[in-house]
Amino acid sequence: MLIVIILAVQYQVVGRYIFNDTPTWAEGLALQLVLYVTALAVAVGVRDAGHIGLESLVSLLPEGLRLKLEVLIHALVALFGAVMVHSGWQWTVLKWSDMKPMMHVPVGMDYLALVVAGALIVMFSIEHIVALLRGEDVEPAWH
Repeated sequence: MLIVIILAVQYQVVGRYIFNDTPTWAEGLALQLVLYVTALAVAVGVRDAGHIGLESLVSLLPEGLRLKLEVLIHALVALFGAVMVHSGWQWTVLKWSDMKPMMHVPVGMDYLALVVAGALIVMFSIEHIVALLRGEDVEPAWH
């Protein structure tokens, strides 16, 4: 997706400054893909436990309390993901009949990125909870 974003922006710049004919769909495509890349990056951040946390305070707690607090944190992140899925789906359905003028695709596609990312966040949070209860570590995706 990042490569397509770069190519779309380059195509738009070349069209504007060399051919004096700006392709409107290139900007729309780049913006659409930025939404999806950002949403997926948030989900990957949850998967790799890259979100903001106060781990120094949690690490000072006794083992039993630390485990409960870490499970609670991942459960709250999963709840946030579930809210993303629910709200994103409502907006997707609400805006599906509206068309984007630059690309002639439904506006609801913007909100579908929230549904996908939210579902991934829920799954990755459950993965972390299961790993915590088993006493295992979740291997980061970027090894």
